[in-house]
Amino acid sequence: EVQLVESGGGLVQAGGSLRLSCAASGFTFDDYAVGWFRQAPGKEREGVSWISVADGTTYYVDSVKGRFTISSDNAKNTVYLQMNMLKPEDTAVYYCAAARGYYSLSYEISWYDMDYWGKGTPVTVSA
Repeated sequence: EVQLVESGGGLVQAGGSLRLSCAASGFTFDDYAVGWFRQAPGKEREGVSWISVADGTTYYVDSVKGRFTISSDNAKNTVYLQMNMLKPEDTAVYYCAAARGYYSLSYEISWYDMDYWGKGTPVTVSA
């Protein structure tokens, strides 16, 4: 059974940090790219960052560049999103998702191209 399980969300003050984790099981982790998406109340889902597990390349949207860092621990089949200098506008439910066969990332992977999804973890940043 394929599973992606997010953890690490919570409530933090503006300027603070959180580290999200995405634990994967049930598929060949190395063949996939993993992305973090977020959805705030009343807004569309948006991609935040992606990593190709096979080659370690990464991509970030402009709004999080310099603040967020995505990484993977292949031995643990886990992808992390370190979020620093958090802003109230980062408040959302954060989802991780996996897509097979993406390498040398230099672009976003759209949510509709992702194969598997987790159930999300909420992040609230207070002003």
